[in-house]
Amino acid sequence: MLYSMYELGRFALTPWRAAANATRATLRAPWNAYGDTLAGRTTAAAADLFESMTRRYGKPDWDLEPVEIDGKVRAVDIETVWEKPWCSLLHFKREGAPEGQPKVLFVAPMSGHYATLLRGTVQAFLSDHEVYITDWSDARMVPVADGRFDLDDYVEYVREMIAAAGEGTNVVAVCQPGPPTLAAIALMAEDKDKARPATMTFMGSPIDARKSPTVPNKLAEERDLNWFETNLVQTVPFPYPGAMRRVYPGFLQLTGFMNMNWENHVDAHWRFFNHLVEGDGDSTDKHRAFYDEYLSVMDLSEEFYLQTIKDVFQDHRLATGTMAVKGRRVKPETITDIALMTVEGENDDISGIGQTQAAHTLCTALPEAMREDWVQPKVGHYGVFSGSRFRAEIAPRMKAFMAAHAR
Repeated sequence: MLYSMYELGRFALTPWRAAANATRATLRAPWNAYGDTLAGRTTAAAADLFESMTRRYGKPDWDLEPVEIDGKVRAVDIETVWEKPWCSLLHFKREGAPEGQPKVLFVAPMSGHYATLLRGTVQAFLSDHEVYITDWSDARMVPVADGRFDLDDYVEYVREMIAAAGEGTNVVAVCQPGPPTLAAIALMAEDKDKARPATMTFMGSPIDARKSPTVPNKLAEERDLNWFETNLVQTVPFPYPGAMRRVYPGFLQLTGFMNMNWENHVDAHWRFFNHLVEGDGDSTDKHRAFYDEYLSVMDLSEEFYLQTIKDVFQDHRLATGTMAVKGRRVKPETITDIALMTVEGENDDISGIGQTQAAHTLCTALPEAMREDWVQPKVGHYGVFSGSRFRAEIAPRMKAFMAAHAR
């Protein structure tokens, strides 16, 4: 019912958005002298702000910049190299790139945002790495006939995509996929799978959510699973391809994210309004670039969402040694030859300090020479994998780590 009401409200605002767009276009037309007055600029800014706040944001484009390799600018093309109903493995192919560059597979979060959230992460590695990324499907776009998708399926998908990327790949799990990625790699290590990666890096991941619990961690522990199922799981309405599928809607996840830093978002939109009035194009472009991505959200399948809440944030099954995938217990202690790096942000308010570092405690068979831990000063959760400090300080450390442990 809630999902249908949300869609009905969005539909009801359609003529108002059209009116706002028409108002904005008229006031900013070069022939309209009134548009150059303070009142005209203010009205146009208000219309712009209304339209941007009520729009449904679809899946963003990658819009990657060409990269310079060996002194030449190379275009970046995207190809799908592996595909199943719930995910595609994308390869960023660079025209004329030299053979033999190290491979890196980014396991993107399946926690509300699309894989394009890691656009800056990908861009930082394109000049000197063959880059792959998991592109998870929006649950509202997956027909019910394509079946269910839970945390165990996620682990198996990750394992298959690591194998598809090829032997010696460097695997990087960003935030949510930390536990299932470590589980997939542990299963590969135990099986002595030839396709197991050379290195594994976990960034801002809830490997053990008991460490330095944050607001989301506490919420998961304070409520029982029935509360999440009753209050947050909804049915996808028609005409979406996934109609009648039970999901955790992206708009509810987005509401939670926004409420965690409500004042910051209000301030950001107020500044955006003022920049529109002032005609500060650079500042408004930066605002749009951030929020066009931030407000683009996807739905999660009911079974994946509830199992993640239960196994990762309530029972801490990976951290306590009780995690199982399709009935098979996960054993991180069997990992002996896959180097481990953990990256955390000093001010992370989603995955607290120590949650990612817990991977070192679980991988008991790894020698000290194959471990590295880095806590980045002065960054929050998103600063762990994007922004200026990521590009200048974190990415170079990751690349050096991967090069030191190349297989």
